Amino acid sequence: MNRIKITALMLVAALMISLTGCGLNISFNNPASKDSLSTKENAAELEYWSEDSAAAASIRDYVSRVTDESNEAFIPVEDRIAVFDLDGTLIGELYPSYFEYMMFIHRALHDDTYDAPDDMREFAEALEAGVYNRKMPDNHERLHAKYAGMSHAGMTPDELRAYTREYMKTPADGFTNLTKGDAFYRPMVSVVKYLMANDFTVYIVSGSDRTLVREMVKEKLGVPENHVIGMSYTMVAKGQNGADGLEYQYAPDDELEIGGDLVIKTIKMNKVSAISQEIGKVPVLSFGNTAGDQSMAQYTVNNSQYESKAYMLMCDDLEREHGNMDKADAMKQMCEEFGFEPISMRDDFATIYGDDVEAVPYEQLEVEPGDALDEAA
Repeated sequence: MNRIKITALMLVAALMISLTGCGLNISFNNPASKDSLSTKENAAELEYWSEDSAAAASIRDYVSRVTDESNEAFIPVEDRIAVFDLDGTLIGELYPSYFEYMMFIHRALHDDTYDAPDDMREFAEALEAGVYNRKMPDNHERLHAKYAGMSHAGMTPDELRAYTREYMKTPADGFTNLTKGDAFYRPMVSVVKYLMANDFTVYIVSGSDRTLVREMVKEKLGVPENHVIGMSYTMVAKGQNGADGLEYQYAPDDELEIGGDLVIKTIKMNKVSAISQEIGKVPVLSFGNTAGDQSMAQYTVNNSQYESKAYMLMCDDLEREHGNMDKADAMKQMCEEFGFEPISMRDDFATIYGDDVEAVPYEQLEVEPGDALDEAA
């Protein structure tokens, strides 16, 4: 009997060693595992939302149901895909305009290291004036996409990211104690982390330049770089010199550069096509804030396989943010018409940027176009 017992114990020990060697970390009392679980539970909280927020309650309820295997709404981990717009959804866009617009203006008009062509400079001056007087030039979205790419041409992706990183340090005009790189909406950052803690895969789908967005979200959100979808430009080899990419071979001494020709501006329907091509699955959650995100939201709620939701931020806070009630009312109407769920920045957010940040009326800034940018430089 003793030999049998000893043999059995040896077999069990061998089996455990074998399983561990195969990469199966079997532990009945693993402190590291407990710490990991505790960290995940702590991360799975929505912070900075008002206690009576209907939007926060809706998000919690949805996540609770779709992550519960016993619930008929359960969604497998591999299909828990959430897509977020960036500007005006995760980060401010009113200091006093989009990050990418302000950085382009700085590059074209106020960067002593760059000599902008005459036509680029003319557009940048019109765009800067439009940002401050709230009358944007005609066709500004297409023209910005064209000239911004031209202004980055010849940079390596790392050089553009470094340029972006420096510009993120500049003050957010119209706010106290806030830089452009820190102007993330704290409640929405919490949503990203909450979803990731509940095994959702998060993608950023932005109309802004993909390389800029990768740098902007790296520290604040922790979203992997290959989960950032954005406006894209051609990439070329340093020695390519206009040769067709189907013919040219990347050389040992080559370096990747931004070619600067627009490939896609990811707004409206282009967001849907980019999601289909780059993700390959229909999302179950969508977060946006403008008509540029409407197609992405509709594509999400049209998901025929799983219960899906689309949330839209309303810029209705006139005290802590430079809100606009006409736009907020239009967004509320869109939500009612298409079945999206509104998020009120005024009512749902306990804080926006943090309690030490205050919005300053633009008319109190006494800033002429270019002044704040020159000071930042």
